[in-house]
Amino acid sequence: MSNTADLPPTSVLVITVSDRAASGSREDRSGPRLVERFREAGYAVTGPRLVTDGVEPVGDGLRAGLAEGFGLIATTGGTGVSPRDFTPEATRTLVTRELVGVAEYLRSEGAHHTPLATLSRGVVGVADSDDPDVTGTLLVNLPGSLTGVEQSMDALLPLLPHILSQIIGWDH
Repeated sequence: MSNTADLPPTSVLVITVSDRAASGSREDRSGPRLVERFREAGYAVTGPRLVTDGVEPVGDGLRAGLAEGFGLIATTGGTGVSPRDFTPEATRTLVTRELVGVAEYLRSEGAHHTPLATLSRGVVGVADSDDPDVTGTLLVNLPGSLTGVEQSMDALLPLLPHILSQIIGWDH
């Protein structure tokens, strides 16, 4: 596997998906912790940006991040089965290559701690650019709970150097 130090710098955007956090009625704790975890791992991070639940707001946030050229966009929230949880649906509209195994691994690792982790419908995949000179962007949906973020990041961070090196076309 590649080492983070071997890779070109990867810019990360963190998006928190939450009606209550976006309205200011609840503090966003998961987004800032996600930012912290990426920074601790050596990534340049922007965010967290707050968006409301729903396909359109999440899709708009993701498309803005793609237009800004982030190499990785991680969302927290909106992956469950509540009536307004549509983060995976919004993400799938942009993913050209879904990494089903990675998403299943994140759920599986979370399930070691709580069976409720299996309720996450989070998607992981690559949004390829129409420009052949621009590499794809890794999109990752994480749960909205602080514990879910921690457990998912414990599983995801060791995989990222290899995934990101593949996206930019390095040998494996």
